Amino acid sequence: MKENARRTGPALEAHQKFLLWLVPTVEKFPRAQKFLLGDRIQGTALDVLEALIEATYTRDRRAHLDRANLGLEKLRIFIRMACELRYLDLGRYEHAVRAIDEIGRLVGGWAKAGAAPRQAA
Repeated sequence: MKENARRTGPALEAHQKFLLWLVPTVEKFPRAQKFLLGDRIQGTALDVLEALIEATYTRDRRAHLDRANLGLEKLRIFIRMACELRYLDLGRYEHAVRAIDEIGRLVGGWAKAGAAPRQAA
């Protein structure tokens, strides 16, 4: 996986790994919520993935990284709701929050690195 992270970037790699955990986790939600809150969580997570892919393959990354950051904030709230409604146990909630926080740090670092002024050689 480290080789893949070098090609796509650590934020994208971490989010892909999170999605591989998230999709089967959401499938365990009660049927009614799987198609309401579950779909919203998965859709938002996929939107973040798309924003990170677009940021990876474009020069003007800022808008894509801002969109990814906003999506991560939405995910935090949706995941918290799922926990409060008891669709996620505390252990899964903690795992999700840690993963989202780590991805957020990676995206923030990427945005800061891209915003730094270039120094003359």
